[in-house]
Amino acid sequence: MTASFRANRWYEGIAECQQQNEGYVLVTVVGTAGSTPRDSGSKMVVTASHTIDTIGGGHLEFDAISRARAYLAKGETRTELHSYPLSSALGQCCGGAVKVLFDVCNLHQQQVAIFGAGHVAKALVPILAQLPVRIVWIDSREDLFPDALPANVQKIVEDAPESEVRHLDENSWLIILTHDHQLDYRITEQALKHPSLPFVGLIGSDTKAKRFKTKLTHRGFDEHALARLVTPIGNRDIPGKQPIEVAVSISAQIIARLHHDNRSATPSAVSDVSVSHAQTNKLNKTGGEQVVATTLDDSESSSSKKDTTRDIK
Repeated sequence: MTASFRANRWYEGIAECQQQNEGYVLVTVVGTAGSTPRDSGSKMVVTASHTIDTIGGGHLEFDAISRARAYLAKGETRTELHSYPLSSALGQCCGGAVKVLFDVCNLHQQQVAIFGAGHVAKALVPILAQLPVRIVWIDSREDLFPDALPANVQKIVEDAPESEVRHLDENSWLIILTHDHQLDYRITEQALKHPSLPFVGLIGSDTKAKRFKTKLTHRGFDEHALARLVTPIGNRDIPGKQPIEVAVSISAQIIARLHHDNRSATPSAVSDVSVSHAQTNKLNKTGGEQVVATTLDDSESSSSKKDTTRDIK
């Protein structure tokens, strides 16, 4: 399906390309001499089907668009510098010259779906957003999301977050960090019904992981399906219980997958670096009501407290 764009300026075009996982080329005039249609710093975005903004029009722009699309067709991230004399050979009579930089970007970005907007997710999203990924961030509680999000992060507010699983792109990676064990289970179960989702990462204790796998087995999921469930999620080499520590642990595992060849990587190859994180809870009083403020995520309770996973029916 061809992406549609509402952007008029190049920076808006980049944001839309990142949100839609659309490959693009950022075309920039980086040098000028003599008379030229636009000054240095002029930019435009070129996709396979659209152009956004302009570097001056005419044959110069037509050739730049054609060159940009040829780079896109090769499917490689690259940077190229090309010089254009604005002479009759190019069909321009300005008499000057320009140098144009072609940055080929955002090809086949990995989609990462993060379920839950609690403490760990809030620490995790800013880290992952710096990677070449496209993030879908899902929770039922709109007030938990930050006011401003990176361009490659899409917020989805949904009363039944598990219903979003069926809308994810094929080969999406899931990170499940919700405030509710039963919701964690529903999301996990829905994800494992889709063989096209190769990585279903779930936060929690070893006890929670064992109980989930037992219940999933009773529900008919075989070893092949369960191999895609990575729980507890995270990298064992990174210790700590604070949200930022857990977020770094998860990020390390995601980075390892990004550097893996997805065609040869298997979920089990990554699951052996998963880590168990215990959680401690703090009870605060706010307006006369008890509020649970977690130091890990909203779903895990302290090892000294009841593991609510057993309540899943």
